[in-house]
Amino acid sequence: MLNTPEAKRVLEAALLAARDPIPIDGLKRLFDEDLGSDTIRRLLEELREDWTDRGVELTQLASGWRFQTRPEYQLYIDRLTAEKAPRYSRAVMETLAIIAYRQPVTRGDIEDIRGVAVSPNIIRSLEERGWIDVVGHRETPGRPALYATTKAFLDDLGLRSLQELPPLEEIAKTIDRAPGTVQPLGGADTVQPHGGEDTVQRDGAALEAAPEQSDTSGGPVSTAPAGAD
Repeated sequence: MLNTPEAKRVLEAALLAARDPIPIDGLKRLFDEDLGSDTIRRLLEELREDWTDRGVELTQLASGWRFQTRPEYQLYIDRLTAEKAPRYSRAVMETLAIIAYRQPVTRGDIEDIRGVAVSPNIIRSLEERGWIDVVGHRETPGRPALYATTKAFLDDLGLRSLQELPPLEEIAKTIDRAPGTVQPLGGADTVQPHGGEDTVQRDGAALEAAPEQSDTSGGPVSTAPAGAD
């Protein structure tokens, strides 16, 4: 059986080699013996402490644990690549803010809040970026798709859950530190964070969602997977 220092080195090596965050269950598969989740978490906390005051930190995110550059050094890391980060328009960022703070919402909900039509290209760009996904359909005529943010969205913002979303006026600055550069939110200050504790299911994971009474259409909500009839 591995002793504590050896087990920590195994975790360290796996997390440094991984491209994406690794959940606790994934880290448990590193070991032949059955290490409990609490033991893994304790080792991770010790490992995080070991990396204090370094240029890289061990962080717990929505999808799991990963090593990442500390925000104050990202400016220097960006100089290593000549590739320009994508810029997102005000309309894209307003749409993302509405989904983040009012989810789950339909395209019609977003249009009601913004007061203008939402281009399919805006929704597509956020889906392609991996920041939003269809989590169900509203049980109203046409069964419009319900959109919510993904774990990848939280990972890119360095968050563990929706409860850690920053105040609305700070979200653009936070996203600006994630992969990709964004423009100010502008008129998105009309959106207020929800306070509900209801959840919808996406790929077996609970996502905090706005209470059903915030449904602007007044219709019930179906959280069937996308494409289900």
